[in-house]
Amino acid sequence: MKIKTKTALLCAAATLAAAGTAHAQGAETSGPYISAGYNYLDFDEEVGGSADVHGLTARAGWQFARFFAVESDITFGIDDGEFDFDGDEDDLDFDDNDDGFFDDVISGPGDLGLDYLVGAYGRFILPVSDRFDVSARAGYAFAEIDSTVATLGGNELVFGGSDDGPAFGASAAYDFTENLSLRADYTHYEFGDANAESFGLNLEVKFGG
Repeated sequence: MKIKTKTALLCAAATLAAAGTAHAQGAETSGPYISAGYNYLDFDEEVGGSADVHGLTARAGWQFARFFAVESDITFGIDDGEFDFDGDEDDLDFDDNDDGFFDDVISGPGDLGLDYLVGAYGRFILPVSDRFDVSARAGYAFAEIDSTVATLGGNELVFGGSDDGPAFGASAAYDFTENLSLRADYTHYEFGDANAESFGLNLEVKFGG
């Protein structure tokens, strides 16, 4: 009888321990999170050129379960990227040297500036170990971009404005603690008049409960 009683007590203790562990894991893997960090972006405009821009990103999200979260982030450009513009008057419908013809080449140095880029995503998370996971995300993004070109004819051309389109990418995160992690992201943006590749490194704080 004593042996059976001890066995029952041990089983009950093991069950309670397992339930406590499961509850703790559930708390760690659900709830809100925020992050901030650096972002490098490579823009390729349809009318204009390719330019590298540096930015600062802030992000907020909510993890509903171990494998799924939703999040939104915003990136502000902190400097303009330089590029070499190469086009022609006919494509731009612009007479750069006022000679009455639209068959001259328009070229010159340009600057691309990112006012802001904001996106919303669904995120699928795959845990690799207790401290390391990888994830994939997809969503939609909106950007405000401005490009300025100084032409050989002494004129200044301004391209850009608002643009939007689908965005998707992947990330990897390493947990220093249950609430603090370092996350690296790659995101591809398919805008109407420009495409962009983004590489970010963010410090993330989780508020599981």
